[in-house]
Order: sequence, then structure tokens, then C-alpha cells
Amino acid sequence: MANSQQKTPYAFNLAATLVATAMILLFMYATQTVLIPLLFSILISISLYPITRLFEKLRLGRATSAILSVIVAIAIIWTIGWFIVHQSIIIGKDASAITEKVISVVERAQTWVEEYFGIQRTEMMDQLRDQGNKLLSNVGSMATATFGSIGNMLASAILVPLFAFFLLYYRVFFREFFFKAFNSVPHAKVHETLNKIYSVVQSYLLGLITVMGIVAVLNTVGLMILGIDYAWFFGTLAALLMLLPYIGIAIGSILPALFALAVKDTAWYALGVIVWFQIVQFLEGNIITPNIVGSKVSINPLMAMITMILGGMLFGLSGLILALPLTATIKVIFDAVPSMNAFGFLIGEPEKEHLKTNATQELLMKWGIVRKPRLKKKVKVDVHISPQETPASTEIKYKEISESEANEINDKSSNNNS
Repeated sequence: MANSQQKTPYAFNLAATLVATAMILLFMYATQTVLIPLLFSILISISLYPITRLFEKLRLGRATSAILSVIVAIAIIWTIGWFIVHQSIIIGKDASAITEKVISVVERAQTWVEEYFGIQRTEMMDQLRDQGNKLLSNVGSMATATFGSIGNMLASAILVPLFAFFLLYYRVFFREFFFKAFNSVPHAKVHETLNKIYSVVQSYLLGLITVMGIVAVLNTVGLMILGIDYAWFFGTLAALLMLLPYIGIAIGSILPALFALAVKDTAWYALGVIVWFQIVQFLEGNIITPNIVGSKVSINPLMAMITMILGGMLFGLSGLILALPLTATIKVIFDAVPSMNAFGFLIGEPEKEHLKTNATQELLMKWGIVRKPRLKKKVKVDVHISPQETPASTEIKYKEISESEANEINDKSSNNNS
């Protein structure tokens, strides 16, 4: 009986948690063909829920409302895709002129390298030829991977709208599933957690869409001021790359910078493009996103980057896009489970008290490791005046003493008065 009441060793619990986590990740990797479209459909259905509710208030029926919401999403995504493809075709028509300018830029670069580093053009061409041969040797595997990715994209194009429709149509059914699955937990707690997950994910997604629109306008205005052609295309493309947090705008600035380097007579235009995009990225990270998304999605940048790397390793490009909303969802779950509160705290953003200069001392005092310093009080001390001293030369003197000494002086003073 006594053995059954003993607590399980911490090392055993930690090992069991690590093994369970590894098995979950292995399962996710093995089922990613279905899991990735399902995760994207969950995010899309959460974004479409307000539109579905609007249609339902118009008494269109649940099924009709869900279908119309999915059609709206398809129309928006198709419009953006058509714009990108159409602009790419237009730019492709000028490919010959652009190619000539790119060749001239390459020749100037070769001349500069030859003058300053002493590397002959023949050596550079040999290096380029070797790299080209290595690239051609991997064409087969690259083609296979490309067609495989296209096949996955086509499958997702069919599965994601279908999954999103059923998630919207059966949403009450799925909510009751969570009540049944966590029957030992108070139903109010389950309901609150589900609502918080919905609120956090929707705030992230709708905020991301709004921020992308603002960034697209800022990028385009900057490119127009610099006189870069196809400003709307490059500005919108860089904004869409914000689906990759922290690195999207930086990657999106490379293409218009290379284009400016090819079509302009000086490299200052390319430098101006990069500088402007970095300014936009600074504004987005420090002003635009905090004011639009707010504090609902509170993930510290370090954990965000770690989860993005892990997501990329697990699911590739899709993992980079899914990393932050999944991490925000996991944080809400950790905050709701008492035994996982510490991990939810680790994922979240630090408080202001953690960033103070004396934060370590305050933390040690907070957890009782270091005692608080005893208070010092200033008390008035009676000064005996000699007959030779005049009142004008006398001043009241103070000194710092401890709290216990102050209490002792007060006790003596009260006894004398009595």
C-alpha cells in the first residue's frame, strides 16, 4: 500500500515525456501528406468563421454558409495567384533585354574581381563550369522533388477546401468531442480553452493578413519612389513572403534588388531597395504588428525561431508557415494544464521585470533565495548644545540607523515621556 502511494521518480516522468514527444513527431512526419492539408484547413476555417456566421445570420443555412465561405477564400487566393503569375509572364516578355543587362553587370563584376583580387576570368569561368556540372548532375533528383511537390500542391488544393468545409459545417460536433475526450476536466475549462485557442489563432491570422496588406503598400510606394518597374508585383510578392516570419521581407528584398541591379545604370538603386525594405521590416516588427495583433499572440522571438527551424526540418516550407500558429496553440494548452504551466511560461514573452538591470536580485528575493534588505529609517537625534554655542549655529542632525535601532529609540522616548 505504501509503495502504491509513492510518487513516480522525476527522471522516469521526464523520459516518458521525451519518448512520447518523439513518437508524436514521428507520427506527424509519417502522416504529413494528410496532416499538412488538415492543419492548413483548420487555420483557414478559423479565419472564415466570422464570414460563415455572417451568412448564417442571413438565414442561408449552415451548409450553404460554409460552402460560400470556402468559395470566398478560393476566390481571394486565386486572385492573388493570378496576379503573381500574370506579372511574371509580363516580366518574362522583357527577358531578353533584362538578360543583356544582367550579362553586362556580370562582366563588370568579373572586371572588378580581376582588378582587386587578381583572379583571372578563366579561373572564375572554370569555377562556374564546375558548379554547373554539379547542378546538372542533380537535375534528376531535383525534377523528381519538384514534380512531387507539384503533386502535393494539387492534392492540397483539393483537400484543403474540402476539409475546411467540413470543419465549419461540423464545428459544434467537434466541440462536443472535446467535452467527451476531457470528461474529467470541468467543461467550463474546456470551453474556455477552446475559445482562447480560437481567439489567439484568429488574431494571428487576421492580423497577419492586415499587416501583409500594409507592408505591400509600403513596399510598393518605396519602389515607385525609386523608379523600379513592376513595383506592385515586387511589393506584393515580398509581403506574401511574410508567411515566413522574421525572414520573409529580407528574402523578398533580394529579387527587386537584383532586378534594379540589372535594369538600372548604377548599383545605388539596388542598395536603396534593400535599405527601404529593411526600414519596412523594422516598422512592421516594432510598430505595425504590435499595434494590430497586440499581446494575444505572445511568443518570445527565441522560441519562435526555434519552432520555425524545427517546423522546417519536419515539414519543409509548410512547417515554416505553420510554426507560429501551432506554437501559439500549444502555449494556450500548456497554460490551461497546471503541470505544463512552466513550459507555457517559457514560450511566452518575458515581463518587464525580467529585463531590468537588477532583475536577478529581484528574482532571487521573489523566490525566497535572498532575503530582502532591512529598511533604513532617518530619525531625529537630540543634540546637546553647550553654553558657548548660539542657537543660530545649531542645526538639526540626522543619521541613518536600522529599523530595530529606530524602534529602540522610540521606546526609550516613550518611557521618558511617561
